[in-house]
Amino acid sequence: MFTLLAKLLNALNSESSTRQISLAIALGFIVGLSPIFTLHNFVFLFVVLFLRVNIGGFILAWGFFKGLSYLLSSLIVSVGESLLNAESLHSLFDMLYQFSLFKLAHLHHTYTLGALVLGCILAIPLYFVCNYLIEKYRLHVKAFFEKFRIVKALKASKFYRVYCQVSGQGEMS
Repeated sequence: MFTLLAKLLNALNSESSTRQISLAIALGFIVGLSPIFTLHNFVFLFVVLFLRVNIGGFILAWGFFKGLSYLLSSLIVSVGESLLNAESLHSLFDMLYQFSLFKLAHLHHTYTLGALVLGCILAIPLYFVCNYLIEKYRLHVKAFFEKFRIVKALKASKFYRVYCQVSGQGEMS
């Protein structure tokens, strides 16, 4: 866990693109909200592996939002239930249920459908918010906190040594 956190901090502090980190968090949000073994999660995992995103950020976001999904489960179920019970969508779901791929995707379950729809809708603003926050972090917060004594003490800790090993900087004194 320290290594993943160190990789995320390394990505935040490096010159890598803020878009890569933001996209990793947004994709981790979508995958984290829905049940683990679903067809759309495998598709999103292939997207993560195909695109250049920060894997450490994706895994941390996935774990964080998986825990958050338990708190949001009633909202997720209500979104899925309202979509499945909508009269205007009955013919669409009847048509889609004739395909085996739709049956494999388990989108006839309220939780799975609600998590996918809610995740895809909220991932877009989450991407832009994360992108903005990472840019502001790099401009203001990083420089501000490096002046404190506690940061200097943390740089002498084991966590900072792991961070330096992960970032390829070696031992720093």
